[in-house]
Amino acid sequence: MEKKLLVIVLDGVPWRNWRSLFGNLEGWVANGDARVWKMRAVLPSTSASCYASIHTGVVPAVHGCTGNHDVFRLSVPDVFSQVRKAGGVTGAVTHSFWSEFFNRAPFDLVRDLEYDEPESDTINHGRFHSMTGYGMTNQMTPSDADLFATLTMLTERHNLDYGILHTCTLDSMGHRFHHACHEMDQACFNMDETLAPFLKRWRENGYEVVVTADHGQSERGHHGGRGELQQDFAFYYFGDAEGPSEDTILCQTQLAPTVLSLMGAPIADTMKGEVFLK
Repeated sequence: MEKKLLVIVLDGVPWRNWRSLFGNLEGWVANGDARVWKMRAVLPSTSASCYASIHTGVVPAVHGCTGNHDVFRLSVPDVFSQVRKAGGVTGAVTHSFWSEFFNRAPFDLVRDLEYDEPESDTINHGRFHSMTGYGMTNQMTPSDADLFATLTMLTERHNLDYGILHTCTLDSMGHRFHHACHEMDQACFNMDETLAPFLKRWRENGYEVVVTADHGQSERGHHGGRGELQQDFAFYYFGDAEGPSEDTILCQTQLAPTVLSLMGAPIADTMKGEVFLK
């Protein structure tokens, strides 16, 4: 592979929270070690629909996932399968929906919670969480430090070429507390502080890194529809490729072909979004 790349998806963080509350990420931007753009989610801006679009590069009307209760093995090409075609090793530390979309469905807690399948044509090394029992008074999100450490373990144990991490902590906090409150300020601060040392280690280990979201959230902790708060989020890039002007608004469907272009993997014909890092 031409590059090794990690994509970190922090679920449900609106653009303004990124730019005001993530001091480490913003510090790296100010220092010239990272760049940041605004990215706009597909519609519906529902979590599962966005996960599917992040990795397939097509909108929900094409891949078919219309919401969180419509999860199945997708039939269109995705980042994992394209990286595997190029001979790369893939890994995922994510919500179980990603396993169902890109490996096999339905998700079996015993079979699929953790696996290593070097011959798989999609995800070689998977560590998943289901958030079974999730509700407003029962958040059921794993520790973010544990998730970041697990991804780091996979990169160092299996020499991943491509890895993705997804955590629902901030999305769950936003649904519970909404956004203009002390609890969300502190949650974003904690996430930024927890992520920072791992990001430094990944860079030292030779990885380019993307830190982004799947969608935003409104003042009332909602997403799924249209509008800046629900759809717009930050896309931070740590790497040496050239990108567009910083006032460019990126589309979520551009992410998959851009990842594959960076890595030197073939871009599927179904991925029509313009590559923006070259």
